[in-house]
Amino acid sequence: MVELTERQKVILSLVVHEYVRTANPVGSKNLVKQYHLEYSSATVRNEMAALTEAQYLSQPYTSAGRVPTEMGYRFFVSGLIQMRELPEETRRMIEHQFSQAQQGMDGWIKLAASILADQANAISVVSAPLPNRTRVKYISLISITNKQILMILVLEGGQMQQRFMFVNEAMTQEKLNEIAEVLNRMFEGRNSEEIRILSRNLPEMGNVAEEIVRTLLNTLYDTDALQTGEVYTDGINNVLSEPEFSDSEEARRALHFLEEKSVLQSFLSKTTREQKVGGIQVFFGGDGLLKDLANCSMVVARYGMQGVATGTIGVLGPMRMAYSKNIPTVRFLAGILSDLVADSAL
Repeated sequence: MVELTERQKVILSLVVHEYVRTANPVGSKNLVKQYHLEYSSATVRNEMAALTEAQYLSQPYTSAGRVPTEMGYRFFVSGLIQMRELPEETRRMIEHQFSQAQQGMDGWIKLAASILADQANAISVVSAPLPNRTRVKYISLISITNKQILMILVLEGGQMQQRFMFVNEAMTQEKLNEIAEVLNRMFEGRNSEEIRILSRNLPEMGNVAEEIVRTLLNTLYDTDALQTGEVYTDGINNVLSEPEFSDSEEARRALHFLEEKSVLQSFLSKTTREQKVGGIQVFFGGDGLLKDLANCSMVVARYGMQGVATGTIGVLGPMRMAYSKNIPTVRFLAGILSDLVADSAL
């Protein structure tokens, strides 16, 4: 990678800003006029030619202005990862929206996805916090009919699972409360392996209690097998209206990626597996993982409590996205969700 002068860094940054704003190739005269540069148009043109030769910019066709390349975007973003915070007014507005919405973790995640899509004008992707080691926080049993039971399982980290069960004998709510009390006393804070061992010495409570424990274990096994929690998306129309997606084939690939939840979950799991909570990553044009989205990039952060439960929040859009706004927005919302996970774990 060619070492850039300070002037070249400034010009490259302004080209990115202007191209993000207009989606049109940027010319030297326009750059000087738009940003009141102290350099002449000829000087800027020469520097843009040098940046093009160094592959930070490209020229779509002869006599056209320049557009950033993937390498140009990477250089631009590298200076934003540890910088930039959201304006105080925006932070207060987002905090107010969360304070007004008294919801469980699923509700918080949907709200975060909605806010991020709106703020970034792109597609938001948020996965539910998945316990690093799935442990039971609380079990509740509710009688629906005499022989139908709803089991509500709350996991450490705030995730909730619900299972409907049909049993062979009628169960009163009073009896279910007794079973739930025993199970909570035995299994609170335990993972699937610990519960499997403890269940060998389950007090005699009848066949229904044994069936409830089997359903509980199967639910924990299913949760442990997940690569990431349930994924929520919002703002798809924000991206499909962008020029990069005017080609129906490009739009089709983007929609396919988002609709294939297993592929999306796998991608999020791979991207954040070694990432620390609060850390930001930016993926360009695939980076070997988004190979079908050559014109896209994604800003992702991990949120939650290390060693307890973590999830992923991110924004997907054209490579020509507003990184200077989206990076701090993702970071800020990740911080809010981390606080909520911490509160749920107490």
